[in-house]
Amino acid sequence: MQHATRPASLPRLLAALTLAGLAPLGGAAEIATDPGDYAALPPGLQLGILYYQHAERDAYHAAGSRLPGPFSLSTDIGLARFVHYARLGDYVIDPQFIIPFGKVALKTPFGPLKPVNATGVGDPLVGGTLWVVNRPEQKQWLGLTAFVSLPVGAYDGARGPVNVGENRWKGIFQAGYVTALGKDVMLDLLAETAVYGDNDDFLGLRKEQRASYGVQTHLRYMLSAASSVALSYYHDFGGATSLNGADQRDRMNNGRWQLGFATFVTPSLQLMAQAGKAGKTENGARESSRLNLRVVKVY
Repeated sequence: MQHATRPASLPRLLAALTLAGLAPLGGAAEIATDPGDYAALPPGLQLGILYYQHAERDAYHAAGSRLPGPFSLSTDIGLARFVHYARLGDYVIDPQFIIPFGKVALKTPFGPLKPVNATGVGDPLVGGTLWVVNRPEQKQWLGLTAFVSLPVGAYDGARGPVNVGENRWKGIFQAGYVTALGKDVMLDLLAETAVYGDNDDFLGLRKEQRASYGVQTHLRYMLSAASSVALSYYHDFGGATSLNGADQRDRMNNGRWQLGFATFVTPSLQLMAQAGKAGKTENGARESSRLNLRVVKVY
């Protein structure tokens, strides 16, 4: 099959800069979990969750090297999430939906793009987890998760990578294991893969993306029954893109760290704050700082 030539004005790796559902720009987990997310709650409980995520990116990397010139991109993303715990035969499940919204701001010229902002509601996600291991007495859980991202969010093809929506379908799959390490320490281990439909209007080009893969881990210390501190690490691989068939050579091999604190201020209201930054960035926008806030109401 004959492939079109990549436009000379479009810099290498531009396609990797798209907002990916809950994922930060420049390559990270499609659904970045928080410590304790894979510990199942009793059927009948419901969660209403609000997130605020601010991130700054100060450099763009290609093949492990920083591209010359200034680069500045910030995101302010909110998420509204509803989770319902139920029983399906012998298993606990949590059907849920997530609606992202917010602002993406490119503050410096980048390739053919001038500084530009995008705001609006992103692509909603629908899915849930089924727990195949649910042993709360032993503090041990194993869950399997599937989500689909629906391409109905705000999107302008002329802005290309600077959008809140993605103009394509996505399937996101995770497996998460949680276990106690002694009395006060919890360990979460997760694996993720995502598959992507095509975006037929990315700066007037067709954007395709191969499957991406990731691992996430959380080490949590319980200060009390209501409060904890946690260290988290996320690392992502794959996800190379092409534009009109031209390989962008932008395969991810990127990681980031987060440190967080969570506490129940009442028996049914939890607050969480996390701060972090990028570690290794092989390709994509390097995250110089991140602040995540979360409020959970248990019904």
